[in-house]
Amino acid sequence: MVDSVPINKLSEGEEEGEDDPLLSLLQLIQQTAHASFGHSATFDPKPYLDLSLKTPLSSASCAFRELLASTNGTPEVRELSRYLEDHFEEAGADVEPYEPPDFEEDGPEGFLPRVESDVVRWWGLEVHRLWRSLSSRVVARVRECPERHTVVDLPEGFMVPGSRFRELYYWDSYWVIRGLLASKMYVTASATVTNLIALGARYGYVINGARTYYANRSQPPLLSAMIRETFNATQNLGLIKSSLNVLVREHQFWNSGKHKVIIQGPDGRQHCLSRYFAKWNRPRPESSTIDKESASNVSEKEGFYRELASAAESGWDFSSRWMRNPADFTTTRTTLVLPVDLNAFILGMERDIAFFAELTGDKRTAERFWTASRERVEAINAIFWNEHMGQWLDYWLDDDSLLEPHTWKASRQNKNVFASNYIPLWLQPIYTDHLVVEKVVRSLQDSGLICPAGIATSLNNSGQQWDFPNGWAPLQHMIVEGLVKSGLEEARALAEDISSRWIKTNYAVFKRTGEMHEKYDVTNPGEFGGGGEYVPQTGFGWSNGVVLSFLEEFGWPGDREMDAH
Repeated sequence: MVDSVPINKLSEGEEEGEDDPLLSLLQLIQQTAHASFGHSATFDPKPYLDLSLKTPLSSASCAFRELLASTNGTPEVRELSRYLEDHFEEAGADVEPYEPPDFEEDGPEGFLPRVESDVVRWWGLEVHRLWRSLSSRVVARVRECPERHTVVDLPEGFMVPGSRFRELYYWDSYWVIRGLLASKMYVTASATVTNLIALGARYGYVINGARTYYANRSQPPLLSAMIRETFNATQNLGLIKSSLNVLVREHQFWNSGKHKVIIQGPDGRQHCLSRYFAKWNRPRPESSTIDKESASNVSEKEGFYRELASAAESGWDFSSRWMRNPADFTTTRTTLVLPVDLNAFILGMERDIAFFAELTGDKRTAERFWTASRERVEAINAIFWNEHMGQWLDYWLDDDSLLEPHTWKASRQNKNVFASNYIPLWLQPIYTDHLVVEKVVRSLQDSGLICPAGIATSLNNSGQQWDFPNGWAPLQHMIVEGLVKSGLEEARALAEDISSRWIKTNYAVFKRTGEMHEKYDVTNPGEFGGGGEYVPQTGFGWSNGVVLSFLEEFGWPGDREMDAH
């Protein structure tokens, strides 16, 4: 049964996006380079999509055709390198370092007031200083000749995650902003929001990242949460006024077309929920060679490519969470999953839009979105909540997902434990009943997810990066903050314990490597994580932001122990 589940196909007339001549050429170069390097396991296809033209596209295309013709389609590395040097700038040449206007080398006044240890304060300042190295802006010539670049022009400077990620990313930016606010860099936080609003205005939704090849999908929708946090710190009503129409359009994006699913719940009512569904049925451009290899033994390749792009839209690329058979990557069926966390994020968006509309005097919009938020709370609790497990569980749609409404069946709840099962805590109050929150806290304590160095992403060691034993900063932060928001003493104690484990492993890895990392091995304190389709990355925007947020909220419970080191 597991292997027989069909992959969703494009419906007639569905938008896929137009072919971009520069992207088409860069993908050909990417594939040629992959062949030239002998299909090396360390080959990273993304940098080839980040190249900028030195010469007109027509000249570069003609020269590439001549190169292939003269080498029987298989140029040697030196020949390909010479071609690239003649016609392209290096990857990353389309952005440049940028000094944030509100950055203070020695930290702002009142920085991390709960940190007493000199050692921990030194480390906190080192993490704070990373903002300077991660700060970038798009070079002026991108605005002058956008057709020569894959980077999307942005109005303000921005923070990159780090390493191979040289552009602004969507959901990463929420935790970057939380860190910037801890560093009291309000101007830079506001600039980040302004950039994302600009992307939303341009595309109708915020794309995965500020590259043209990311326009086929979005990422977890946290723009409204970023605006709310920035507004709370700055009281800048202009930011809200400039964002409201974009947020309403983004909400429509997630609640229409293929993203929208209607399901009849166990309460007999029809509920409207959302899923990830990328408008793409080809290899992801930035990972084209990888996707083609993954699909080599798949008969319905177009459908499989859509599932991979949809997993990338989720931010969890990749995880057994999306696989019908956790041992078989080709059973990835992201579009057949109603995800707990996505719907929690959209609930937050609905509440934020209602609040923002009230601030601007738009009572009609406010009432519309307050109503939508109440309906989504009912849907989340009807479809995802599992009383026995004390968790909200993802829901597998019927095999034929084009038939609506779907009828809820208990057997279709995914009983596997993922950190995402606890994300609704972050959207307090989904429940006002403390007994329910106590049940969720006990469930988390007994889940097996809490490890020596933090919360594991799942309990399944699939080799994918969004699975055991990796822990990710966003998941730690949302669950910890949700526990704190509950107001229960037991929940806050658990939050402090989890944050302490996470901070300590981040510190230990930093002390050993001199770097902040993208992900961490939560079973081995002091070790960074692995797995996935690229080598582990350093930098790292959201890890920095969560560490600074935790230090600001909790301080360090082991200050004397730290000073002894």
